[in-house]
Amino acid sequence: MLGLVTIGQSPRDDMVPEMLPHLGAGPASVIERGALDGLSRERIAELAPAAGGHVLTTRLADGSSVVLDHDRTLGLVQDAVEWLEGQGVDATVIVCTGEFPPLRHTRPLLFAERLLTSGVAGLCDPDDLVGIVCPLPEQDAMSRTKWSRVVGDTVVAPATPYAVGAAESVARAAASLADGGARWIVLDCMGYTEAMREAAARAAGVPVLLARSIVARLAGEMHR
Repeated sequence: MLGLVTIGQSPRDDMVPEMLPHLGAGPASVIERGALDGLSRERIAELAPAAGGHVLTTRLADGSSVVLDHDRTLGLVQDAVEWLEGQGVDATVIVCTGEFPPLRHTRPLLFAERLLTSGVAGLCDPDDLVGIVCPLPEQDAMSRTKWSRVVGDTVVAPATPYAVGAAESVARAAASLADGGARWIVLDCMGYTEAMREAAARAAGVPVLLARSIVARLAGEMHR
């Protein structure tokens, strides 16, 4: 049994079905837990970003999106890991590509961010300019810092996966990065879908790497 922790609310029916074939898992062998499961709108509002804070965005169970302060969610993410381990999962994946500190765990714990950056580093030539699509303009500096440690030179453009017309917005962002010289595009959020990747690849004319696909394929190597 594999546990999946989202920083939003479960179930993530917009994400998990696309991941299952790469994980080598059926729906019955995956348990989801959201860090915000069971929280009221008022409690979620208390997790809004502080000025200059590390910003994350995610999806709620009703399909809406929310912007969160990274540090204010850490305890809730830890609680979700412990809840899944209490359900008897064999391993857990944090399905958010934001950076997280070490978390307490008694069984294997995988981080989407580490799987994604390792996969991208293995695919891209060190001399290639890599374009990063992140959800929010506020994540620009954070994205540049994170990816400069992985692939060197990067260019960044925002496009949220959680708005109406997201595929078109992601495609425009990818095209602008390719026009700026990017040889590869990375969709750096688990919310980006296969349809968004396909739209981005058509618009950009360069390879587009999808976070949820890379994360699921690598996690699936252990899960299988």
